[in-house]
Amino acid sequence: PTSLSFCPIFGAMGRSGDSAALVALVVSGVALGGVLGLLAVTALGPSKKKRQGFRDDDEEDDFREDLRKRRQLREIIADEAAGMATGFSMDEAREKADAGHEIAKGIPPAEVLSALQKGNIRFWMGTPSRPETSAFERRALISKQFPLTAILGCSDSRVPTEIVFDQGLGDMYVVRVAGNCLDNTTTASLQYAVYHLKVKVLMVLGHEGCAAIKAAQLPDRDIAKEPECLGNLLSSLKRGLCEANLKAVRDAKAHDREAVTTNVKRQVEKLTEDEGIMEKVKKEELIIVGAFYEISSGIVDFFHEVDAIAARNIAAQERAAPMIKRQPSRGVLTRLGDEPKL
Repeated sequence: PTSLSFCPIFGAMGRSGDSAALVALVVSGVALGGVLGLLAVTALGPSKKKRQGFRDDDEEDDFREDLRKRRQLREIIADEAAGMATGFSMDEAREKADAGHEIAKGIPPAEVLSALQKGNIRFWMGTPSRPETSAFERRALISKQFPLTAILGCSDSRVPTEIVFDQGLGDMYVVRVAGNCLDNTTTASLQYAVYHLKVKVLMVLGHEGCAAIKAAQLPDRDIAKEPECLGNLLSSLKRGLCEANLKAVRDAKAHDREAVTTNVKRQVEKLTEDEGIMEKVKKEELIIVGAFYEISSGIVDFFHEVDAIAARNIAAQERAAPMIKRQPSRGVLTRLGDEPKL
């Protein structure tokens, strides 16, 4: 084993077994050194430039922006240093997690959905908050998770769900599979999120240019040539598409959107077949919603919402006519149960 006897202080600590003091000393030294180093760089850099004067207003603006960023960085380093010295015990991490969990419990589903919409606006406008967490906050997530949203999304690499909604670690429970479709595995994952994690919003997210949905519209003979598991997936997706309606859509982009949204609506309708999930919807503990992500713009449209009002409409329609016919998409504000029957 490596000896620390080369330094009298570390040697004494090693012999006495005072590991806690050793860790505290190292952490404090690193933190203090980082802060002092930044202060020195800041003091030297800007002051030198300021003595030279500015050639024009743009140069002065650049200087002031640089100074602002340096001040922010000093504040971040100072906060992290304080956390390293005082905020890294597991008890404190658990306390932080428990406090966050209590806050999450009191947020209504409609507010969670609104936050997702606002996060997407920040994303496509190019002003995301990038809610990265500190080391202390990441440690607080060890003891528990309490996401507010569960999303069934596609595996497509162009649809990074947390980024699209400008969410951070622990905010979303995401299930990704080609074609964002329900099977035993994905259904079980979402049930876990609803029944055990108590999420407030359950979303099915489709996207522009989904290759799985395109492939599901191929002739059966072509699908049969695919590997067995992939062929079964495509066949399952194909059964949920309204081919007659899709054939009537001539525009390529409109056809793509209609196919994807039809699949999303079908998956939402499958989720409403779960009595336990619908009971939570009726109690206003959960909202189910479909969504369409347009890769070209970054915008997410929300539709086919199932809330407490829609749940009552569905129940009334089922009593009158158990077989509810699916409808083609009528835009982004549709609510399941509100559409007239064919």
